[in-house]
Amino acid sequence: MNLILLFESDFIADSRVQISDRRFYHIRDIHQPTPGDTLKVGSLDGLIGQGTVTELTDSGISLTVDLQQQPPAPLAATMILALPRPKMLKRTLQTITSMGVKQLYLVNAYKVDKSYWSSPLLSPEKIHEQLLLGLEQAGDTVLPEIHLRKRFKPFVEDELPAIAAGTRALVAHPYDATSCPPAENVATTIAIGPEGGFIPYEVEKLNQTGFESIHLGNRILRVENAVPVILARLFPV
Repeated sequence: MNLILLFESDFIADSRVQISDRRFYHIRDIHQPTPGDTLKVGSLDGLIGQGTVTELTDSGISLTVDLQQQPPAPLAATMILALPRPKMLKRTLQTITSMGVKQLYLVNAYKVDKSYWSSPLLSPEKIHEQLLLGLEQAGDTVLPEIHLRKRFKPFVEDELPAIAAGTRALVAHPYDATSCPPAENVATTIAIGPEGGFIPYEVEKLNQTGFESIHLGNRILRVENAVPVILARLFPV
């Protein structure tokens, strides 16, 4: 936890917070602060700053906070991601969040198992939990927006053209594709398929929408590895 996220319910005054949930136990056991020590804190969807420990008990911690810094700039990226299997989804949500993606569409595809859409990990509460972990890791405060789309063809035909309009539109596909373009800080919409990739029909539909097929080289990566690799390749560090 590289940033202590603060919620509206934590504030007992304009610049004072009390924390007694999992964040408290992490602070107590990992940071091991004493009164007067400072911690990096940030208000959810707000500013970042410092929290000075004023009181530490067996059940909670009190901080005086000073929030003046803007959160890190987001990536100029919108990601279209075929829904991964549940265990991979947790890690992938954290990775996408920590890397600064603020718009994510989880979509269906031919090779996405239908059972994935019934996973309890797709509940708003479970998704929110993974996003918070990603923000804490990256030192960010701004939550991504997550959109679920269970029907591929209507999404690609009816919604995706407007989403990708005016952006560098790319689909990661290991076959019949050009090399990944150089890193550039420009608005980009990137589509990444499921394990096994998009089928030819799906790639064709994306190409018809204006998406260029690109590859990352000769090695075929798992989705959880392809996501950070392609984001690192497309945007300057």
